[in-house]
Amino acid sequence: MSTATGERDLTRLISGMRPELREGEYVFTHAPEVPPGVRPVATVAEDEAITIVCTRADADAAGLPYDYVAAWIELKVHSALEAVGLTAAVAGALGREGLSCNVVAGFFHDHLFVPYDERERAVSALEDLAAGG
Repeated sequence: MSTATGERDLTRLISGMRPELREGEYVFTHAPEVPPGVRPVATVAEDEAITIVCTRADADAAGLPYDYVAAWIELKVHSALEAVGLTAAVAGALGREGLSCNVVAGFFHDHLFVPYDERERAVSALEDLAAGG
């Protein structure tokens, strides 16, 4: 298991982010606990319930509620958790395109959930940002 720290320089983070669109549809839902058969991409323990990010198919099979269907974009650059500015730069680029973005930070990479129907436009905006545009 690697414990190497990630990149901290914002210019290198942006130019090296290499956005990769993952296959599938993902939703944000909630429940008191993760239901059997649901394989979360991420969970967040909140006072009201556990927020679960999972495939739409898993949510449908478990009867979980949702209203936002997203595409998952992984930024392939290994960003340091203490790096400053990457989330703001990414959110700004997508915001200028009128696209919402929900960010989940993993140890190695940042994961973006954007409107499913706008996934290609989101990737294009991120590639433009990485190219200096």
